[in-house]
Amino acid sequence: MATTKTTTAKKTAEKATETAERNAEAFAEAGQQAFREGIERTTATIGDFSAYGKENMDAMIESLTITTKGVEDLNTSAAAYAKDSVEGSVEAAKSMASAKSVQEVIEIQSEYAKSSMDRYVSEMTKTTDLLTGLVKNAWRPLNDRAAKTMEQVQAQR
Repeated sequence: MATTKTTTAKKTAEKATETAERNAEAFAEAGQQAFREGIERTTATIGDFSAYGKENMDAMIESLTITTKGVEDLNTSAAAYAKDSVEGSVEAAKSMASAKSVQEVIEIQSEYAKSSMDRYVSEMTKTTDLLTGLVKNAWRPLNDRAAKTMEQVQAQR
């Protein structure tokens, strides 16, 4: 009977050991699996951050490219206006110099002042339109990125 109890105790101990080993192996496997999944999520998050940063940089570059082009257009327009203005002034001066009377000089000066003011108002309207378009277009890529970021934040809630 003592042998039977010893054998039973031995078998019970062996089963308990086997169960403990299986549980330990399952626990270790679960831990390794959780670790792998954590690493994969971390790697994916790093990739997401990298892509997010690249998209932000691309938007900034696009915005700066639009701004540079817009400033070039403004400079070209201003240079053309300045050239036309100088040419108009020279032409008016020549006309006044060749005038035959003081009355003719006053008429030429008056017409020059009126046309000069009309050109100025027209040029300022054109410049305002260029600047408005420039600001709108230059901010578009940045606004698009901000909207996408807000969508991502809302999706995480």
